[in-house]
Amino acid sequence: MDIDRRETDKHVEKTVARSVESLDYQELPVALAVMAKRFPDGYFVEPHDHPRDQLIYAVAGLMRVATSDDTWVVPPDRALFMPADIEHSIEICGNVEMRSLYITPLETSTIKVLKVHSLLRELITNLGREPMDYSGNKRAEQIAALIRIELMEAEALPLNIPLPRDERLRRVCQRLMSDPSTTLPLEQLADDAGASSKTLARLCARELGMSFSAWRRRVRFSKAMELLDGGQPMKQVARSCGYDSPSAFTYAFRKEFGMPPSGFRK
Repeated sequence: MDIDRRETDKHVEKTVARSVESLDYQELPVALAVMAKRFPDGYFVEPHDHPRDQLIYAVAGLMRVATSDDTWVVPPDRALFMPADIEHSIEICGNVEMRSLYITPLETSTIKVLKVHSLLRELITNLGREPMDYSGNKRAEQIAALIRIELMEAEALPLNIPLPRDERLRRVCQRLMSDPSTTLPLEQLADDAGASSKTLARLCARELGMSFSAWRRRVRFSKAMELLDGGQPMKQVARSCGYDSPSAFTYAFRKEFGMPPSGFRK
């Protein structure tokens, strides 16, 4: 009886003893592993990369992930798929309960934000309860295989904020990112950039892949998600994002995401 109890205790210890260092997950013999880690508000993860693909997912809290070319806002129930060997940093907004999945490279090199639906969330939760190395554990291996399938078939969401390389347009973009409430038209913003509004509009299409107004909306909604996640009143959120009224902000948010801001907050 004592022997059985000791064996059970060893199994429990092996199950819960998990590293919170990403390096410990890169050379595991399993194809997919889950790391759970908590981060306080304001924490900044310096630029780094991984030899494995990574799924950056927050059970609670909001993150802002940046590469040299783009920024992504990652709210709860969303996850960012980051292919291997791409340098990125992570800014923590609020107290974040993160789940990082480290995956032997999938057949894609595209960074994208994915919706974490209930099935995927439960699969990640269950695999996170298994040992780091679950080799030979058929149930865990099947869960990992299902996660890979779900990730390959998941649809990307428009939550990235591309950044231009042209210095003139970059100055305009940085001004709006630092203050999303700015309502100045492109014609006035062009004066500070040292370029005409027509030149900036062409640069937007070429370097950002969208119009200036579409890019501005993404910056505003990125800020809105951060404020909504922090519990700010709707009137304050609308004002901070350049909208005259909560109703105007709600209309624009619903048109972009198919749900009102109150639905995102829930």
